[in-house]
Parts: sequence; structure tokens; C-alpha cells
Amino acid sequence: MDLFTPVTLGDLELANRVVMAPLTRLRSGASGVPGDLVVEHYRQRASAGLIIAEGTYVNHESQAFVGQPGIVTGEQEASWRRVAEAVHDRGGRIVLQVMHGGRVTHPDVNGGRRVVAPSAIAIDGVGHTEKGKQPYPVPHALTTEEARAIIGDFVAAARRAIEAGLDGVEIHSANGYLLHEFLSPAANQRADEYGGSPQNRARFVVEVVTAVASAIGAGRVGLRISPEHNIQDAYETDRDDVLATYGALLEQVRPLNLAYLSVLHADPAGELVQELRRRFGGRLIANSGFASPTTRAEAVQLIEAAHADAVAVGRALIANPDLVERWHGEHPENELRPALFYSPGAEGYTDYPFLQAG
Repeated sequence: MDLFTPVTLGDLELANRVVMAPLTRLRSGASGVPGDLVVEHYRQRASAGLIIAEGTYVNHESQAFVGQPGIVTGEQEASWRRVAEAVHDRGGRIVLQVMHGGRVTHPDVNGGRRVVAPSAIAIDGVGHTEKGKQPYPVPHALTTEEARAIIGDFVAAARRAIEAGLDGVEIHSANGYLLHEFLSPAANQRADEYGGSPQNRARFVVEVVTAVASAIGAGRVGLRISPEHNIQDAYETDRDDVLATYGALLEQVRPLNLAYLSVLHADPAGELVQELRRRFGGRLIANSGFASPTTRAEAVQLIEAAHADAVAVGRALIANPDLVERWHGEHPENELRPALFYSPGAEGYTDYPFLQAG
């Protein structure tokens, strides 16, 4: 097999193994409704084997960023339907990443609502709000009942995504947001069934994944994790604890036969990721992460060495909407413009050139 051959992930049939990573771009305005610009952005990138659309909030409280899209209202659902249709019209596949920001937000981001987390521990840092940078607040520690209610929000969001015509959902349990906060011993200091032991800290994520899979079919559900990423104070610095926690998570979701597991880690071919892949027992999307952009050579090597079934690519797909064609023909790539990642307009979003015909 190579990077440009088809692969099946659960119910998802991909034309190639280049997967567009879920990329926060903040182009959906105050209403969280993806507009024409977002439709065009994803339409342009439909030649990727699979698009994983950006993290999308599952209830209003869970909004993490100004300009982040949601999948809560009928208007938001209708707009995602336009995105799905645009991608499908070009023969592509797209799933929606559903996420809860947890303590990585502020009342000036989520409409004046409370900020929630597994425990009342604030992130040491500042976040971007409508009123500039502000310190992260001490979050409300979810009660057991409140945590269970959020499981229902994930289910409702997943159902809306399927109703909107998307091919599935990816559950965001990475990068320091709510589900990852439950996994991290630094962020989760609960004394109930969701805290303490590795098994207990994995329980909430297991319950979310199981409920979503039951609602829309496991073959349309992926799970994203980022063990040892140590971002946004979701510290995981003890390898034995990491293996015990994520091992417990993956062994419990293994019988569901999810579409895929996406792992963000600096060493996707290394011992930890490959052991977690064995515990999961299904398809792996590798993502080498934030430190440096994923190159063609790295992606090719991961597939040819059978370290992954597909490779999630971020920055290269921002700059090259036709990245698969460029990589397949070993053509030059466009220069990336990082200063425009989070700006509001078309510049640096939908204006990257395609290869010239002929």
C-alpha cells in the first residue's frame, strides 16, 4: 500500500490516505454558522481522502473560541449541510469534529455562560476573547449528573451532523479540551466515578464514545487523542499512567469497532502510539503534531512502513487545496502564510492557488 491508494475506515471509503486534520480557522462569526467562505474552503480541499472539519461546539457553553462553528441550532445544521454537499459534489468525504471546550474558554467567548471542567482548576494563562486577552477563569467542577448530561449533548450534535449529510463525526478527546481534561491527572482531581484511577479517568470518554456510536453507528465515529501532548495544562508526564489511562480507554471502546483512532503525537511510529494502536485494534490515523508541518516524505514513510493506515495533514493542506495532486506528482507547494490562520476573511483561507492546468 502507499499514500495514494484507497482505504476503508469503518463506513468511510477513502480514495487516498491523505486526511485533512481538523484545523481551527475561526471563520464562522458570532453566530457559529459556517457561511459561504467556509463552504468554499472545504469544497476546494475535497480531493483529500477524508476531511475532518474543524472542532465544532456541542452546546453553547462549550464554545472555546470566538468565530468557532457550532452544531447546536437548526441554522448551524443547515449550513453544515451546504458544506457536506459541496464536498460530496466533488467526490470527497467529510466528518465533523465534535468538541466541548471545557475550561479552555471564558464567559466573553461563550456568551456569558459558565465555564466547566472536571475539577475547579484554572489553566495558568490567558485566552483570546471579544474583549482581548483575559486570564482563564476557575471553572465550575461538573457534578456527576451534569457530566452525564454533556454525553447527551455529544449525541445530539452527532445526530445533527448526520442529519446534515456529513459522513460521520470525530470525537475530540485531545489538546486539553473537556474530554482530555477528564483523562489528565493534572486536570482531573475528582473523587467520584470519573476521577482517581486511570480506569475512572477514562470512564467519561468511554461513555461519550459508546453513546455516540450507539446513536449514529460506530462505523461513522472516529476518536482523536493526544497522549503526552501536555498542552493547556492537561499534563500527562508519567508514561506508565498514560499507558494505563489510554489503554483502559481503548480496550473498552475496541469492541465497538469504531471507524478509526486518530493519534496526535510527536512520534507516531514509536512504542507508545503503536501499543495504543494494538489496544484499539482498528484503523489508525497518525498525526505527528504541532512541532513542525507534516511533509510528503514523512507521510509516505508512515504508510509504507505500515505505522498507520492514513496520515492527518494540517498546514500543507491549508496552503495547498490540491495537496494530493501535488504530492502524487511531486510538484512544488505553495508558501504557507501563518499570520492569516485566524484572520476573518478569504485571504489565507480560500485564495491559495491550485496547480495550473497543462
